[in-house]
Amino acid sequence: MFRNSIHRSLKSTRALHSANTTRLFSSSISRLYGLRPLDVLSEEEEMIRETVQRFANEVVKPKVREMDENEKMDPEVIKGLFDQGLMGIETSAVHGGSESSFTSAIIAIEELAKVDPSVSVLCDVHNTLVNTVVRKYATEKQKEKWLPLLATEHLGSFCLSEPASGSDAFALQSKAQKVGNDYLLNGTKMWITNSYEADIFLIFANVDPSKGYKGITCFIATKDMGIEIAKKEQKLGIRASSTCTLNFDDVKIPAENIIGGEGQGYKIAIEILNEGRIGIAAQMLGLAQGAFTLSVPYTYTRNQFKQPIGTFQGMAFSFAEAATHIESAKLLTYNAARRKEAGLSFVKEAAMAKWWASKVAQEVSGNAIEWMGGLGFTRETGVEKFWRDSKIGAIYEGTSNIQLQTIAKFIQKEYTP
Repeated sequence: MFRNSIHRSLKSTRALHSANTTRLFSSSISRLYGLRPLDVLSEEEEMIRETVQRFANEVVKPKVREMDENEKMDPEVIKGLFDQGLMGIETSAVHGGSESSFTSAIIAIEELAKVDPSVSVLCDVHNTLVNTVVRKYATEKQKEKWLPLLATEHLGSFCLSEPASGSDAFALQSKAQKVGNDYLLNGTKMWITNSYEADIFLIFANVDPSKGYKGITCFIATKDMGIEIAKKEQKLGIRASSTCTLNFDDVKIPAENIIGGEGQGYKIAIEILNEGRIGIAAQMLGLAQGAFTLSVPYTYTRNQFKQPIGTFQGMAFSFAEAATHIESAKLLTYNAARRKEAGLSFVKEAAMAKWWASKVAQEVSGNAIEWMGGLGFTRETGVEKFWRDSKIGAIYEGTSNIQLQTIAKFIQKEYTP
């Protein structure tokens, strides 16, 4: 049930602190300057971390291998995410959500990825893309209709990519023609996350191709309007996360289902994808931590040449380097999240976090297989799954080269005389 641990705990935590709005920190520097380390969590954030850890280990973990082998998300896992209040983390309590922070959502994504990145990305896309678009750009009437559904029972999907528009998202070819009080939508979307299980879809289509990208408009639709799930991809990693091709053949969508206004879709997509990149960074961060935690303890129980293999200098130095890279990815990710939350510019920081966390995830999960030797190469341990899952981090929600291009533009702007 959604009226559950997170919502009740958040309510009691806020009540407890209503009379004391100033938080004191343990260090003298914190007390003097009001500063805190990036990875020191508030009580709300720590409570969410503990809740997600418990859910991930008790509910998700026993199902991970089966879901990966079957390439299918267990419906009970999705239901559990809703029941735990993890599918409306930033959504207001009035609309059935947990009314927590963006950083709280990032923490939830990170914790889920430590156990199963497939479940993590399902939660990520639903929260940081779908929910955020409705919260930020929908009318009050639209919020009242859609946010409670998204917070309590209906999975959302974000439909932007197409066969001819991946990194060049605004080259999309899907069109929506106005007919009376409706729009007829025609086109194809590819690589759409959550689409097999989703009930609610945010679809980007051009209502006036003569205007180029300024004709792109965001629509909210339901599967029963005639959306066809044409093909479910068979992937290297995150297999339990559905990735499908969608077809639209004169799908009728009411004009009242336009989000943010006609022609505003390109602005929505740009802004939301920048936020979404922090979510992917959190997913990759959690993945790296999960692989590290799963593999390193084994090296202290496996003896060769009369000592644990983890105590050999070569292994020990490899662990130290990996741990440092994970910590740096964590700080980049949390910094981007905190900046976004504070209303500061975060586009460069989000790109840095996603690029680096993706590299670290691939590096650490690959090394983890080698640390465990032949055992790591088997599917029994689950370490090889982390490596397979890590490859997508350099691809979706902006490839690594797109992130580097974004960072380079900021550098050029700052340093050009």
